[in-house]
Amino acid sequence: MNTLDRYLYRAVIWYTCLAMSVLLTLAALFLFISEQGDIGVGNYTTVDAFAYTLLNLPQQCFELLPIGALIGSLMGLGNLASGSELVVSRASGVSVWRVAWPVGLAGATLALSMYLIGEYAAPPLAQFAQTQKTTSRLAGVSFAGRASAWIKEGNLILRLRTGEIGQAFGGASLFELDGAGRLRSIQTAERISVADPGHWMLENVRTTTFGHDRVVGTRTRRVTIRSKINPDFLGLAATDPDLLTLRGLAGYIAHLRHNHLQAAPYEIGFWSRIARIFAVIVVTLLALPFVFGPLRTTGAGTRTVFGVLLGVVFFVINGIGEKGGQLYGLNPVLVGWLPTTVVGFGTLVAISRTR
Repeated sequence: MNTLDRYLYRAVIWYTCLAMSVLLTLAALFLFISEQGDIGVGNYTTVDAFAYTLLNLPQQCFELLPIGALIGSLMGLGNLASGSELVVSRASGVSVWRVAWPVGLAGATLALSMYLIGEYAAPPLAQFAQTQKTTSRLAGVSFAGRASAWIKEGNLILRLRTGEIGQAFGGASLFELDGAGRLRSIQTAERISVADPGHWMLENVRTTTFGHDRVVGTRTRRVTIRSKINPDFLGLAATDPDLLTLRGLAGYIAHLRHNHLQAAPYEIGFWSRIARIFAVIVVTLLALPFVFGPLRTTGAGTRTVFGVLLGVVFFVINGIGEKGGQLYGLNPVLVGWLPTTVVGFGTLVAISRTR
């Protein structure tokens, strides 16, 4: 890398860090404000809400980094364009594609950072934060398990196999103990769902009752149980694609396919996650046509607003595409990669036409 390359590289990285510091501060503020309604529920305190906010910052960083990279590139390169550094470089014979090289390298560095955060920091911390929050809100209820959730409330122990986020779960077993801690009955349900506040509905239930001198087995279509365990608590046993690493998603997809279960939401999440990482490189390059064109003489405020709007539009379209692809059963690879591919192609065309 020559002097110009290092100059452009540092400008993109530095302004992206500045943009991310502002975005993360705002995200933390809004997240902490949203937690105020849960403070005072059970043992959940202001300190717990603050810790929950801090533990979710890596996840927020992973989600906001593409927008931060776009804003940082627009501000960094725009600042150089406003100061005529880029104009002088172009006048000395440096092509747009030559300028794009260090900018793309900065984008690749940011993409690598996003990958490392998304694989090693964000998922475990976000899952830990959610577990701590929910258990603090529900005093007297304990939770354990990874492949399966084990939840204890009084004399009831609920085993819940991990599944999709939502209001219904599968593979549930309910163990009831007597006052002496001996097993009284076992209820195994194919499905458990929310009936109404404080009640859960077990469907297709096999019940085994242990008496003093005999064991009785029965089958029931539906059984309603009373419990203060809420859907948020049971949600800890669910597998949220946004809180899984790429390796975790790949393993869970293989598990679903092996058991002939619906894997499309997780396949879309897998490919979208990869595409979002590569999108960081795309959006840093996307800044070039604008700073050499309509945004060259504008102020930093205008470039920031433009970057925010452009980033929001991109990710709203991306989110709509993911939901629509899942709804209409489209190919997960196509759904995950289409928005990034379209923007990338448009970026290459725009750079090639820049004079």
